Amino acid sequence: MRNLTLCAVSAVQFENASISATAIDVDENVLYAASESKNPDGDVDIELWKVSIEQRELAKSDVHACPFAMFTAAVAATAAETSQVISLKILPEFKRVNVILRAGDITLLSLENELPAAEVEGSFESGILAASWSSDDMLLALVTGDEKLVLMTSTFDVLSEASIDTPEFGEDAPINVGWGSKQTQFHGSIGKAAAQAPAQAKIGSSPSDDELPRISWRGDAQYFVISKLSPPSPDGLRRRVLRVYDRQGALQSTSEDVGGLEHTLSWRPSGNLIAGTQRFGFEGGGAGNRDRHDVVFFERNGLRHGQFGIRVKGLVLGDMTQDAKRQWGYRVRELLWNAESTVLTLWIEKEKGDLVQLWTTSNYHWYLKQEIAASNESGRFTSVNWHPENPNQLILSTNSAVVLRTYDWETCASQSQPPVDSGSVAVFDGSSILLTPFRTQNVPPPMSSYQLSLNPDLSTVPVAYSSRIPVHASFSDEGDHLGILWECGYIEYWNLRTRIGPGAEKVMDPVKIWSGVVDEHIHDWRQLLVRSQEGNLTIIVLGTAQQVDVIATIKVSNDSAIVRKQRQLHLACSRLICIHPAVLVQDQRGKIVELDPQTLEEKGLEAEFPEFCLQAQLVTDEAQERFFIGLGPFGKLYATSADHTSKALAPNATSFTVASGFIIYTTSAHESWYVPLKNLPAILSANEDEFKHMSATWETRKVERGSRIVVAVPSSMSLVLQMPRGNLETINPRPLVMEVVKQDLDTGNYRKAFLSCRKHRIDLTVIVDHNQKAFFENVGSFVEQIHEVDYINLFLTVVGRGALPAETIAQVCDAVQMELERISLTKYINSILTAYVVKTPPDHESALACLLKLRDEHPDIVEDAVKYIIFLADADMLFNTALGMYDFSLVLMIAQHSQKDPREYLPFLRELRALEKYYQRFRIDNHLKRREKALKNLSLAGSERFEEAVKYIEDHQLYGSALSVWKNTEKYNTVLELYGDWLFDRRDGLAVFIEAQKLSKAMIAHERALEWRELFTIASLLGLAEEEIVNIAYRVAEELSSKKRHLEAGQVLLEYAQDVRHSVIAIAEGNGFSEARRIIMVQECPELVTEILHPAALETKAQITEDLNEMREQLRKQVNRLRELRIRKVEEPDAFYGTEDPTLHNVDVMTDVSMPATAFTRYTVAASALSKTSKRSSRSKRKLERKVGSGRKGTVDEEEYLLKSVTKLVGRFHATRDEASSLLPHLFQFTEEHREEGRALQAELSEFENELGKALEEVWTKAEDDDKADVDSWAARMEEAERQKGINPIDKVPKPEVQGGGSWRINLFEL
Repeated sequence: MRNLTLCAVSAVQFENASISATAIDVDENVLYAASESKNPDGDVDIELWKVSIEQRELAKSDVHACPFAMFTAAVAATAAETSQVISLKILPEFKRVNVILRAGDITLLSLENELPAAEVEGSFESGILAASWSSDDMLLALVTGDEKLVLMTSTFDVLSEASIDTPEFGEDAPINVGWGSKQTQFHGSIGKAAAQAPAQAKIGSSPSDDELPRISWRGDAQYFVISKLSPPSPDGLRRRVLRVYDRQGALQSTSEDVGGLEHTLSWRPSGNLIAGTQRFGFEGGGAGNRDRHDVVFFERNGLRHGQFGIRVKGLVLGDMTQDAKRQWGYRVRELLWNAESTVLTLWIEKEKGDLVQLWTTSNYHWYLKQEIAASNESGRFTSVNWHPENPNQLILSTNSAVVLRTYDWETCASQSQPPVDSGSVAVFDGSSILLTPFRTQNVPPPMSSYQLSLNPDLSTVPVAYSSRIPVHASFSDEGDHLGILWECGYIEYWNLRTRIGPGAEKVMDPVKIWSGVVDEHIHDWRQLLVRSQEGNLTIIVLGTAQQVDVIATIKVSNDSAIVRKQRQLHLACSRLICIHPAVLVQDQRGKIVELDPQTLEEKGLEAEFPEFCLQAQLVTDEAQERFFIGLGPFGKLYATSADHTSKALAPNATSFTVASGFIIYTTSAHESWYVPLKNLPAILSANEDEFKHMSATWETRKVERGSRIVVAVPSSMSLVLQMPRGNLETINPRPLVMEVVKQDLDTGNYRKAFLSCRKHRIDLTVIVDHNQKAFFENVGSFVEQIHEVDYINLFLTVVGRGALPAETIAQVCDAVQMELERISLTKYINSILTAYVVKTPPDHESALACLLKLRDEHPDIVEDAVKYIIFLADADMLFNTALGMYDFSLVLMIAQHSQKDPREYLPFLRELRALEKYYQRFRIDNHLKRREKALKNLSLAGSERFEEAVKYIEDHQLYGSALSVWKNTEKYNTVLELYGDWLFDRRDGLAVFIEAQKLSKAMIAHERALEWRELFTIASLLGLAEEEIVNIAYRVAEELSSKKRHLEAGQVLLEYAQDVRHSVIAIAEGNGFSEARRIIMVQECPELVTEILHPAALETKAQITEDLNEMREQLRKQVNRLRELRIRKVEEPDAFYGTEDPTLHNVDVMTDVSMPATAFTRYTVAASALSKTSKRSSRSKRKLERKVGSGRKGTVDEEEYLLKSVTKLVGRFHATRDEASSLLPHLFQFTEEHREEGRALQAELSEFENELGKALEEVWTKAEDDDKADVDSWAARMEEAERQKGINPIDKVPKPEVQGGGSWRINLFEL
């Protein structure tokens, strides 16, 4: 539903020239034009002109073309009155311009010389009728005067030469077996012979045919097609035939016979269609009305493939003329496609002047979007071409000028705001505008809700001929109005009178309010914006005059008073953005300038885009700060502000709009994005990382491939998208729905918000979560508006299952339940029961109590209520809840309406009824597994049941509950001792035994926990004998030593066993030589130094030396292995990382022998064989995960495992060094032998410390080419493990440091 809008018009004048052809040098962005003039000798003088077509250069008012070269050539005798230049082509590879002349010369001129001389590369004596270069500039196809096809290379070597007229179909000739043809069908009385007789229809060419051949290449330059008249048939008619050739000049296919086919020919660059034109209603023409004229399409195989009718009524036919080529008053001279294959151009010659029509297609319908009339004195175009690379630039030439017209795609959609937003869209189609208000109807194109037929009164326009097709249209933002602009300056202003809501009246009933002309002297207007306010109309129009933009304003008041103002802008190729609250214009560089609305004077620079954005929109935030959103030509969506700060919101946007507080845009990744407008200030001030974080929070939605935004309708919460084919899809994005829902909640319109959420599947918890305080204050209004029971049940159910906190859910349910009970218990009983059940946890007991209340007051409806609550909750749970309420009538009521078998529950209920009250409740609670409550009831059943209670406590470990139940009773100590015995079995219960005065059990517990201080304290309190205390001390010391608590063991032996010798031995075992020597001195036992400490010190030194040797051996072995792995990683990366051989991917045969490790088995080192199962069990998956990273030799994780092992080794060395640091002072102070051993130990430690440091530096040094970039279910975890292969293990395992320096050394050892 997009329109072609005119963006810029530029004209270059040529003095004393007669332009006949143009060409573009894409590399230099220069246009070359060929001018022809006859000389007295009867030859033709051809002059080449050169002009830059840079947009900035064309914006200057003094742009003129300059002569480039001139040469003289012969005139073709058969076509002396027509243009002699058949083809003008720039050859960028050779820096030359090629001119092919009708007389047969192929001429080249150098682009590098200032005054190049013409070089004739070759000549055909018979002349040249048609010529065309391939799109890759590698091949040249020619049709000579003797009707031969000549295919040449770019160096003008002949590839092939053959006659065009041939009876052969070509290499792609179809095979016809006769199925479905007339010859194989039953024909009744006429007979088969009559059916097989050939048709006698005459097939000829159109009277408008210029009888010249045409050549057109496909976009990929693989094929080309020739259209040529065939030799006369026996009936004297000649018909047009299309023949398709490949790059070698071989005939591929021939078109089917089409009567009235004309000379026009153009192959769509995308390759699927070959376009031509066909006349009807004459001998040899197509069967149909004489006024019918179609554009017809062919496939590459020569078969017809659709057509569309030219709007003949729009062309001024006039009377039949003497010119045989224009019997109908006009003829189609040429057909052209733009580079994107999106626009088909018709060059039409009329009696009064030429027209160029631009057609586009969507949803299998062809739209006439633009019409261009030749405005020169002759009213004729001499050439029409599209820019070879810019698909939106059309190049037209007249005798004395070249006109460049730049177009772009634009959706004409209403931007009116709620509540009057109609969502109207206008689509141009010839002299009609197709209008659809998407708020009221969703009508797919090419249909529409209303077709506004235009009949402009152009009699007041002083132009020889003006197009009757409008160039631009715009909706008013304030009302339901539409302004329409013609290029000549004629304007119509319509009140559409759109029906917003449902109703029987017309969807639209437009009325024209005003029409008029902007300026009689300026005829290049291209854009208008309109505004209506209190009956006053403001129209601002933008156009071009003398290469400079002109802006004009028209104000029409209620009394039809018209005020016009006009002035030139110091801008070119600009675009109006808006006219309210300010008149803003964007120039070709993206700068946004504000104009004074009264005088149209420039007030200053408002903002600036990084590049020109055809689609730009002004938005304001809550603080009325202005921001501009624009879509660049290459898909970048920009946001900019008045302080000239700019940010690219998206690099791949395809369309955008602003609605409901969001910037909505689609991307080439087939997603729609929703950017909150309130975040624009933060977005523009954010750095790159902050912007990435913010964009990750924007809501997105997948859309169909190639979708573009047509219009957003805030009131209906809808976004209309159009697919590439043309069909529409209306979606209701969550952000738009939520915006309307929030507005309704803020205004207290709970019903509308509820229905919107229900319709669009929005979580109903938003009604509560949006503003909890307001909701609880207006619960009465909420229930009053949403009074249907089903709706309330739905709301409560969704809230109960939602993500709100359990406390909030309970508050909502209680508030709604209280309000419902206040209104009517009987009407809303189901909703009240729902409110109880959906709580977390469910309040089944209160719900059943409500049923009891209902049974007493309204027994007639209680049965339905019981059935409903059984539907809501599990019947067994309700049965147990009712049983827990100790109300047997309620239990029976639930059981009777559920599916429970009476044989299951009636005997149980009879048994319970026969029991005493508290024991009955004990049985019920025990049945329901309410243990604490059951124990309480059992305690109330009498002291005779205490033994049963003790067993119940032990069975269910209810010691804590039992203590609270029997507290302050004579049974309390019994329960306490019971609790302590249970804790004693679990090495606990000390405080319980002490509380129960069971100190002997407390001692045993302390001894088992090795809490020796508390143990001996209790032993002293009990007054145990000294011998028994000594025995306890030896037992505890032995256990402490086994737990490596040597210092504590020595302390126990010294203090409680008075055994100095064994105390010193225990402390020395723990390397506590300083403490051992202190005890020896205090206890005055110096002989123990020689007897115990000297041997113990040597044993400790020997153990440390052994540990150092073991660590040295491990370090050397692992460092050598790491070296091997890293060499292998460099020399054999495929084998190291386990890359599979791609040549084996299609091998189907597999043997049972072991296979080399693959990318998968590289982790497991398991021999590959035939798979025994097609699916892994959970156990095998866990086993495989444990293997990954296990570090087994040969696996891909071995290097990482070795690095971790070295890291652990460093920690072990630190611990060993600390032990040596404690030992060395004593070795130095003992005997000479000990001093030598100490010196040796310190040397070994130093040596290993240095070796370890060097090894760490080597191992953790990363090679230059080792820096690789990081390239949940079981499969996801294995995939992550696969990715981890690409990460250097050095990056995974941090490098350890050898800490401590030399502070541990004894410097005297080194003297």
